[in-house]
Amino acid sequence: MSGRAPEFGVPRRIRRAGLAALGLLATIAAADRIAPPDLARLGRVSTLVADVDGEVLRAFTTAEGIWRLPVDPADVDPRYLDMLLAYEDRRFRYHPGIDPLAVARAATQAARHGRVVSGASTITMQTARLFEPRPRTFASKLIEALRAMQLELRYSKREILSFYLTLAPYGGNLEGIRAASLAWFGKEPRHLAPSEAALLVALPQSPESLRPDRYPGRAREARDKVLSVLARRGVLDDAIVAEAYADPVPTARRDMPFLAPHLARRLAASRSGGGLHRTTVDGSLQKALEHLARIQSAALDPQATMAILVVRNEGRAVLGYVGSADFFDATRAGQVDMIRAIRSPGSTLKPFIYGMGFDDLLIHPETVVIDMPTRFGSYRPENFLRAYHGEVSVREALQQSLNVPAVAVLEAIGPPRLDARFRAAGVTPRYAGGEGAPGLPLALGGAGLTLHDLVTLYAGIADGGKVRPLNVVSGAQTSSRGVPIFGEAAAWYVTRILEDAPPPPDFVQPGVVRQRRSVAYKTGTSYGYRDAWAVGYDADHTVGVWTGRPDGSPSPDRFGRATAAPILFQVFGMLSDFGRPANPRRPEGVLSVGNKALPERLKRLAPGDATAPARSLARRLSPPLAVTFPPDGATIRLVRGESGYASLPLTAEGGRRPLRWIVNGHPVAAPANRRRTDWRPDGAGYVGITILDADGQTARSEFVLE
Repeated sequence: MSGRAPEFGVPRRIRRAGLAALGLLATIAAADRIAPPDLARLGRVSTLVADVDGEVLRAFTTAEGIWRLPVDPADVDPRYLDMLLAYEDRRFRYHPGIDPLAVARAATQAARHGRVVSGASTITMQTARLFEPRPRTFASKLIEALRAMQLELRYSKREILSFYLTLAPYGGNLEGIRAASLAWFGKEPRHLAPSEAALLVALPQSPESLRPDRYPGRAREARDKVLSVLARRGVLDDAIVAEAYADPVPTARRDMPFLAPHLARRLAASRSGGGLHRTTVDGSLQKALEHLARIQSAALDPQATMAILVVRNEGRAVLGYVGSADFFDATRAGQVDMIRAIRSPGSTLKPFIYGMGFDDLLIHPETVVIDMPTRFGSYRPENFLRAYHGEVSVREALQQSLNVPAVAVLEAIGPPRLDARFRAAGVTPRYAGGEGAPGLPLALGGAGLTLHDLVTLYAGIADGGKVRPLNVVSGAQTSSRGVPIFGEAAAWYVTRILEDAPPPPDFVQPGVVRQRRSVAYKTGTSYGYRDAWAVGYDADHTVGVWTGRPDGSPSPDRFGRATAAPILFQVFGMLSDFGRPANPRRPEGVLSVGNKALPERLKRLAPGDATAPARSLARRLSPPLAVTFPPDGATIRLVRGESGYASLPLTAEGGRRPLRWIVNGHPVAAPANRRRTDWRPDGAGYVGITILDADGQTARSEFVLE
């Protein structure tokens, strides 16, 4: 037979095209091995510290002074991503790095008009140019196309989009959608309005000539062009576009977020090379706490500041971290992190002394101790106001923060044991000279601790006596076991005592009274009024507050109960779910009886070298009787509950039991061995309170309910 043989299979031109494509892929693959893409810029991103929801707390510029914040497409408003791809690269999800249809369109338009009318750069090509900037020439375009296909071989579409969102320029030293959104709109890119998203789509095309702070008119024109194109392409409906046209463009850059600066600085220093630190901090609470610290610091002397630490007991997650009242206030040494500063803890360690005493079955809350001038060897402690109360229960001694009884209990349990218990729990007391040994002054603040240490310890009491380290890294796991500092029964005793402590002067937390919410708290003041502390907890949170001067000089007339405690209660008021009692379940070993029903060995604890004659003297000692709450002359707002007005606490100090309360001439039924009772008012008006003790002393307070 003669003539051409029939052809079978794929036509020759298609086979040639396929072979050419295979050859191109082989060339790209070979080039990829020889010259892989340079992603070094991604390794030079800003250090970013974020809250538990991923919102920026504080960011740091790169070594070149660039705001280049890491971002993932999941952190960006999906509508912005749709707008970006619809405007810049409609076939991004399908093409291999270059878009043949876009290339053909651009070439046709250029031939028809004799100039470049539209570009054909894909998002992947633009990303390649961001990695390796080159002059805008045809050769550069060819290299970018090859690099784009190389990127597509190596990375997923999501990764490539993330590269672009991190590196795209937005004017000045802003790179990436996150930095741009924060600087131009003061918000995270997941919260963009359509007009804002349109401006951020436009800016990378010419970031310097379209800068809104310099050329707002050009920025508006570019934004409106994006909106009109997206309307034509059906991405945005007409109503949204009309509303977006009416929105103004920003005319100034905003400051980057600057929350929890002390914590952010410490986390940033812990790792070089930038990147994201996602914390457990609640951003909204942090902002409120910093505002509270600035307001409250105005009531302190000009050199004094404060620190606040808030922890969720479950997981020991740090929710709020205020290292100073004002980071930029040099007068108050604002850049010193007072949460980590070593200071004298004053009386805040007394709950742990009594807790160990309970654990050792040395004392019970109703054990009688003697508060009178006592010498313990060469050490003679004095009470804060140099007044003594004679015979008191351990419960009263802790609530009133009496010094002599605390030292007596510490002497019995041994200061080295308390020190060892702290160290086993991960808290290291510091002593004078660095190598000092723990002694009896430990009961009154004779060691150095930090606010971080104290909150760690108190959160342990809230957890039945088990201390765990605090956690500030989101997703990190803390030890499920914890180190017991004392047992559950001791923690239960301590908590019930601290819950009944009198409130700060002139401070009634309405929510606590109305809801019968419970906050167990303790205050402390170091020698010379250098440090004022308040640390408290409920079932869910532990809060610590410190006030003082960073240089350690005295702050006269500032002490824990009057200065730090009111701030502590305000912080608890910010926690919407606060007030569930800690350790509500009565554990085994708890003995709820009065002093007379106690075993003989628990009825009384003699301090130091006090002898029987000294104890006899204490029985006759009758310190001045006084009403401590409500204070004389106060005006107190009534709080109405479901069954009438909420109860009001009545507290006293001094005198000798039994005590009798009389309100407006009527006796109040109250436990005779307690210095606190609750009284329920029946309405507004003048109230007169009288209290009598066993020796016939009386004290009176007159106040107004409104």
